[in-house]
Amino acid sequence: MNATGRRFQAVGRNQGFVCAVCGADVPPLANGSCRNHCPACLHSLHVDVMPGDRASDCGGVLVPVAAERSGKKGWVIVHRCARCGELRRNKAALDDPAWADDRERLIELVARGPAREPTRVPTRGPRRR
Repeated sequence: MNATGRRFQAVGRNQGFVCAVCGADVPPLANGSCRNHCPACLHSLHVDVMPGDRASDCGGVLVPVAAERSGKKGWVIVHRCARCGELRRNKAALDDPAWADDRERLIELVARGPAREPTRVPTRGPRRR
């Protein structure tokens, strides 16, 4: 944890963007944090290693696959990268006065159940007894 009591600190700028999936013109978050997904379709891009740093080389579309309740963060959207398969968790922006996340879409994700890690393919043959 850092001096502010947070596990990480966003290092990027809070700026708006045009959603690469649905084309929505997304404004920055009103609370000053870094917006990292579209509030309309809940998709994102795999551009960060740490929140806001824009240091990832992947660039794949992060598809919302689930939502879960976190005691500290509230609702968290679970994304899976369509390019590399990595799972990422991002806090939902349900209280943003400029444009809150789509609650109906979030409820659909909750109904799907928990996200599962991708099945790993063994690199070696079966064990010998």
